[in-house]
Amino acid sequence: MRTALLQLTSSDDPAQNLGLVRGLLHEAAAAGAGFALTPEVTNCVSMSRPHQAQVLRNEAQDETLAGLRETAAELGIWLLIGSLAVKSDPPEDRFANRSFLIAPDGEIRARYDKIHMFDVDVSETESYRESSGYAPGTRAVVAQTPFGTLGLSICYDIRFPHLYRALAQAGAQILTVPSAFSPVTGAAHWESLLRARAIETGAWVLAPAQTGTHPASTGKSRSTYGHSMVISPWGEVIADAGTEPGLTLVDLDLNAVTKARARIPSLTHTRSFEGP
Repeated sequence: MRTALLQLTSSDDPAQNLGLVRGLLHEAAAAGAGFALTPEVTNCVSMSRPHQAQVLRNEAQDETLAGLRETAAELGIWLLIGSLAVKSDPPEDRFANRSFLIAPDGEIRARYDKIHMFDVDVSETESYRESSGYAPGTRAVVAQTPFGTLGLSICYDIRFPHLYRALAQAGAQILTVPSAFSPVTGAAHWESLLRARAIETGAWVLAPAQTGTHPASTGKSRSTYGHSMVISPWGEVIADAGTEPGLTLVDLDLNAVTKARARIPSLTHTRSFEGP
């Protein structure tokens, strides 16, 4: 399956972002892609909770979701919307950070809410408290497609290897890691973490990313690391998009999954133990 990773510099304006994504999806389809993936928070990158509360919608009313479903159906492609920031249903008053897998008929085939919240102090001047604005998910998700079984995750999830082992043991051959990684942690850990998850599971890892400095109409602007990557089941970097927005095209071969897992069948070697 020819696959397209979209690397974006999303602003805090969902309508503007939708137009840019639709244009890139048309380019991807014209290049022969049957599967496309967008990064985390495709619809809105914002550090302002009041602004998010003003522009975000719940899933049923979200114009980005509706527009991208229409585009997937128009182009006849599978689309993983890496995530959208959406309002939750009451009584939860925090947002959800939610991936959507869209089929070529425009229907939603799977949803995944980010489980692990990015609550960190990267430096004295860079801190994040994702859980203050977003409710964590509670369920791991695998999804069947004609070209393979997907295991869904989002960004900070990449630091929790037990999630990916569970996804692979549930049948996932392709792991998706849409992200908006910080420049500091991205430079230090991004490639190493993606390669580790591929090696541990013998799965393809597809990681579309946000990049650059994100325009903000309200509040502080945010910067992200970029470097959307495709990692083979043997842990090789097949593609690295660098730091410019655009498309990365790869051809996935699931025979590589079978071969990697036959050589190192660690998914079948789990043993129970006591302690510490």
